[in-house]
Amino acid sequence: MVNSSGSPEFMLPVKRTTAGAELGLVDSSEPTKKHCANLASDAASSMAGGSSLNGTVAVGNGKLAIGGGNVSEIDEDLHSRQLAVYGRETMRRLFASNILISGLQGLGAEIAKNLILAGVKSVSLHDVGTVELWDLSSNFIFSEEDIGKNRALASVTKLQELNNSVMISALTSEMTKEQLADFQAVVFTDISLEKAIEFDDYCHRHQPPIAFIKSEVRGLFGSVFCDFGPEFTVLDVDGKDPHTGIIASISNDNPALVACVDDERVEFEDGDLVVFSEVRGMTELNDGKPRKVMNTRPYSFSIEEDTTNYAQYERGGIVTQVKQPKVLSFKPLHQALKDPGDFLLSDFSKLDRPRLLHLAFQALEKFRVEMGRFPLAGSEEDAQKLIVITANMNNTVADGKLEEIDEKLLRNFAFGARAVLNPMAALFGGLVGQEVVKACSGKFHPLVQFFYFDSVESLPMEPLDPNDLRPLNSRYDAQISVFGSKLQKKLEDAKVFVVGSGALGCEFLKNLALMGVCCGDEGKMTITDDDVIEKSNLTRQFLFRDWNIGQAKSTVASSAATLINSRLHVEALQNRASPESENVFHDTFWENLSVVINALDNVNARLYIDQRCVYFQKPLLESGTLGALCNIQTVIPHLTKNYGATRDPPEKQAPMCTVHSFPHNIDHCLTWARSEFEGLLEKTPTEVNAYLSSPSEYISAMKKAGDAQARDILERVLECLDKDKCDTFQDCITWARLKYDRIYLLLLLLNRIVLNIYQKFLICIVCDYRFEDYFVNRVKQLTYTFPEDALTSSGAPFWSAPKRFPRPVHFSNEDSSHINFVLAAAILRAETFAIPVPDWVKSPAKLADAVDKVIVPDFMPRRDAKIVTDEKATSLSTASMDDAVVIDELVMRLESCKQKLPVGYKMNPIQFEKDDDSNFHMDMIAGLANMRARNYSIPEVDKLKAKFIAGRIIPAIATSTAMATGFVCLELYKVLDGHHKLEDYRDTFVNLATPFFSMAEPAAATSVKHRDLSWTVWDRWVLRGDPTLRKFLQWLKDKGLNAYSISYGSCLLYNSMFPRHADRMDRKMVDLVRDVAKAELPPYRRHFDVVVACEDEDDNDVDIPLVSVYFE
Repeated sequence: MVNSSGSPEFMLPVKRTTAGAELGLVDSSEPTKKHCANLASDAASSMAGGSSLNGTVAVGNGKLAIGGGNVSEIDEDLHSRQLAVYGRETMRRLFASNILISGLQGLGAEIAKNLILAGVKSVSLHDVGTVELWDLSSNFIFSEEDIGKNRALASVTKLQELNNSVMISALTSEMTKEQLADFQAVVFTDISLEKAIEFDDYCHRHQPPIAFIKSEVRGLFGSVFCDFGPEFTVLDVDGKDPHTGIIASISNDNPALVACVDDERVEFEDGDLVVFSEVRGMTELNDGKPRKVMNTRPYSFSIEEDTTNYAQYERGGIVTQVKQPKVLSFKPLHQALKDPGDFLLSDFSKLDRPRLLHLAFQALEKFRVEMGRFPLAGSEEDAQKLIVITANMNNTVADGKLEEIDEKLLRNFAFGARAVLNPMAALFGGLVGQEVVKACSGKFHPLVQFFYFDSVESLPMEPLDPNDLRPLNSRYDAQISVFGSKLQKKLEDAKVFVVGSGALGCEFLKNLALMGVCCGDEGKMTITDDDVIEKSNLTRQFLFRDWNIGQAKSTVASSAATLINSRLHVEALQNRASPESENVFHDTFWENLSVVINALDNVNARLYIDQRCVYFQKPLLESGTLGALCNIQTVIPHLTKNYGATRDPPEKQAPMCTVHSFPHNIDHCLTWARSEFEGLLEKTPTEVNAYLSSPSEYISAMKKAGDAQARDILERVLECLDKDKCDTFQDCITWARLKYDRIYLLLLLLNRIVLNIYQKFLICIVCDYRFEDYFVNRVKQLTYTFPEDALTSSGAPFWSAPKRFPRPVHFSNEDSSHINFVLAAAILRAETFAIPVPDWVKSPAKLADAVDKVIVPDFMPRRDAKIVTDEKATSLSTASMDDAVVIDELVMRLESCKQKLPVGYKMNPIQFEKDDDSNFHMDMIAGLANMRARNYSIPEVDKLKAKFIAGRIIPAIATSTAMATGFVCLELYKVLDGHHKLEDYRDTFVNLATPFFSMAEPAAATSVKHRDLSWTVWDRWVLRGDPTLRKFLQWLKDKGLNAYSISYGSCLLYNSMFPRHADRMDRKMVDLVRDVAKAELPPYRRHFDVVVACEDEDDNDVDIPLVSVYFE
């Protein structure tokens, strides 16, 4: 198929759901030839502004080809994690952006992957070269079958599978600068310096400017240059929400001092602009005018304002940061080369390194121009030539001349100059991909303007023989040219355990397959993940496709990795790595491992894997991401501290009374809303089923507990099975109204009217009661108990900051948020009772009409109501001396009620699922939270923001994920080499938003010394020979240690204070474990571990390692 200009064109089948079918374009997953021709022609026209570019191949789906861009609506289920980082406006800008990526070796492929996953409008791939065997070391797209094909053309099909909403095209001829006008950002990964200067000058002068990025990966060295034009506006420097504070007082001074409540530290900095709102008394500050902050302290600050003559502050008020855009001026490349300014540092132990690499990359370009090739790996002659060129360039530097040239570094640079290594491509692919996002959206602070990085520490510790760097006609030749064939052999024969196959896991599998890890005869990779693929995974977990949704992650990911490298030996498991799976991941499994790579998303799992690595003395490569942040920790036996040696401080939790009665921010409202959701729809129905499945056992447990919590649970169970039980829609109406006995007769009449007019609108009634209960009656009760002028026992106003005085929200069927809440809550209530939902309830008009007929009784506050105000309280249940009596009464009523139920009766608990937009879960939670926020005059949020907070969604993007795995794999080279020192390893933290890098040597393991012995947390003492207790104690005594206590788990096997324990001296330790501790040692386990408390000769306690005792 060809277009009018003679260029070939083709289309892929539709992979993700599109509007193609709605437009009448495609009826099946296999487009007809006519469809292909029409869509391809339209796609080419939209990409080239109506005329096809020479050598262009267009790929996309029917919808994109017709519209020439992405859908206007954002698929929030698909992009939820990315939306949590970028927000809707940034995503819309991305959806409108056309990107050019020139150079499709490993780095170009990684950049393209990240941007396609992000969902830009189009990506044009440019390369005039052909695929070589050399490329297979770093490019996950290519296979042996692609060798000899044009790189751009060979990339299109596989990259299109990542996101069918992105238009992907290939350019196969030499670029001209005029072609750059079609793009918002252009990226070049393999371009001559002369051409780069020409293209950058054009982009810099273009109106509007075109963002120009030049990046290279040369062995273990890399560089990035950014030019976003003479005037680039950063709309959001760091991506953080504006800081806020709750005001406690404001002085009448010049300047005015503002004190905030000590609930949270003030996050403002001197020079920030803030606005005030809700200030009572000193209302002059509520004018919305930004005011400059000064003299910031942990809980106070001053403002540049004279408030001497303002009204006196009374109470209340919120102060909010006003984030300001920032305008940056970039230099064109030809100017920046001579005057680079400050370099972005990554490793503070290499302060002068960027200046040297700035010269080295220019020297490499001069070498290529003169020699027509890269320096040869292992060629001392070529290395010396590059060193001379660099030295000569340094001599011409007018300002900032280097006093010394590191020839060893330049020699390593020369040897690996031709190679593109996968870990480096992943690292720089994440960095450059993020810079493109910044250029297209104004979100986050760009790199200004040069960044240089190297990881020469990853090289083998033993000097490399030049002969060991020669190519072997292997797909790993590029990697061998840097590390040598000996390390390559170690990589291939490694035994690696990858824990998790989500976003990080997919990237790791790709990287490891390209590096050849576990691809030798002796190598084996084990990957485990007990999760299945969901739609929201597809924007980051790039090995998955939409047809994989519901399948096991580890199985799909490992299969995809073998397509990248068929030599990969991988076993995929679906076991959660935990104490329960130690029969799968047994001692022999752990003992045979070379290294463990964590790709987990929770701390508890990380801690467990860390404990196993410490126990079996295995290296652990740990990483994690949070939005634009990524963190890498290298854990090496006997050298570094383990992962669990340091802990982040626990997140501050709001007191229970704050969440339930005194919220002052939307997080409190959403926490309460999710708690109510789970209580009403999951916990109570689950308790009902637990009771019905084993009544006697359940009642026995409740009576044994005998406390207020047990009483409350039984009350809720009884409500569900007695007066709140619903068998029909009529019963649901009764459930809604029998809360008030005094209108029982009215309800019976109302039921008959309802059955005649709207037989099935019971759900609305149910939830209308809930609305009245939550947002009117409870607020009335609270303000009755604590009026607005209430005082504390000390005489201070009860409703002082941070408390906010609430007001009822009265239901209105003209308020769509009220109706939406009723609809969502009603449908979910019906689901718990397995009652079909009538179609008409989804009609707003009919729903509003039905709700309008509801008669709501007046509420009378109770004088004896008890509301918890103690911030230290952990339960809202109020204890009573009569709890046991009440429980007995509830049990009798429950047993009577159970007799009336049909055999096999049960409820349907609803487990919260945030990622299904059609299940009404988030509709109900967002409705609950926003109505409660309205009670307390707290700003409301949309459903998406509510999903982030209530669903505890971890923000995630492909760029930071890719970068994290690149850093980890650079450490993997060191681990598998096996001879590196502590100072060679790196722990890394990166914030791609600002951007900021911090790389440092890992913390050394703490050593304990005794006599001539020393040990760390990594050591485990081993005693073999099936010893008796006497032999065990003597073994320790020979080390100068007197054991006074020996325990297995929580059981004490021996204590010198207990005379009867002397009778155990001649018993074997294994028998004591079995008989005393009642331990069942599994058949695969040949040892057990004991904790020993010891003293030295001076009676000083000595902490000794865990002791493993082996038995027959």
